[in-house]
Amino acid sequence: MTTSPSAWQRLTETLNRPTTQADLLQILKSVLAAMIAWLLAVNVFELAQPFLAPWTALMTVHATIHRSLSRGMQIVLATLLGVGLAYGFPFFFGMGVGTLGMVLLIGLLLSRIGYIRDEGIVVATTALFVLTTNWRVDETMLLDRVLDTLAGVVIGVLVNVLVVPPLNTQMAEQYVEGIDRGLGRLLMDLAEDARRPWTDEDSSVWVDRTRKLDDDLDNAWELVREAQESVRWNPRRRWSQEAIGDPAEYELTLVRLEEGIAQTRSMVRLIHESTVDAVEWDDYFAERWCDLLEEVGRRISEPEGDLAALTDEVRALAKELAERRMSDVLWPIYGTLVSALLNIIRIVGNEAGSRAARA
Repeated sequence: MTTSPSAWQRLTETLNRPTTQADLLQILKSVLAAMIAWLLAVNVFELAQPFLAPWTALMTVHATIHRSLSRGMQIVLATLLGVGLAYGFPFFFGMGVGTLGMVLLIGLLLSRIGYIRDEGIVVATTALFVLTTNWRVDETMLLDRVLDTLAGVVIGVLVNVLVVPPLNTQMAEQYVEGIDRGLGRLLMDLAEDARRPWTDEDSSVWVDRTRKLDDDLDNAWELVREAQESVRWNPRRRWSQEAIGDPAEYELTLVRLEEGIAQTRSMVRLIHESTVDAVEWDDYFAERWCDLLEEVGRRISEPEGDLAALTDEVRALAKELAERRMSDVLWPIYGTLVSALLNIIRIVGNEAGSRAARA
């Protein structure tokens, strides 16, 4: 019987995920960039209130160098707008709660501008920081704020470029292959459980596992896109063994896996419905279908598995069922389960073959 993983197993699985490891690395780099920016602003530029330097450095370290550069430029522009609002409005209207409200209102409206939309909130937050720390109209302080921002952005980009510049191509491939293995293990576990009486709880576990694979697919889509983007302007691409394959191939792989998971979920629900209706399966069909389901799962899990070769065996099972006398009530169930298994072989089989070629 399938059991839910323990909290420790879930934690270990989460920490072993490529996305988790990449996130942890980026967190450490963000902290390092903020510390360097702070030291530079205090000890080199000797700024009186150097809060913008570490703040912008923290915001500039992104998952790809391309994103760090593009977002960094947005931060610079948004910060300049915020600083301009914070010094311009008090000059004309004096400092008060009304001025603060107008600055924030205009800052939030400017944050919707297309070019700086990703970092647009920086306009309002920068203006708020400046107004609440030192709102006097002072050209020296204005230059300090601009220098703060530039220093933070430059340090953030440099840290992202020089300290293990993110190149997520190999990680994307590993993540996609992990979903393959997860789908294969799910099918093998389903075959094992289907050989014995099952319960609503078993069905719930299976459905939850298909949803977990759906969540992994969403992460895989994002990771593949990041992997393609991470190659741009990345110095590691010249000497690294990592290389992203044809983007269209990876996208097709993920589409096939989505369909395979959907077919698996439909099988789970059909088994659950037959349980609710107290329909007992024919022993011959149950044994043959579970054996084939387990073998399909095993071959999906293994890169060298020849999944398409099982097509003839599944069709042979369908032919054998047609020659046997069975209850009319059971035919829709058997036919749907055999059809779903054929669909999984057809959908995932081509992807498994291409994965074996890459291995």
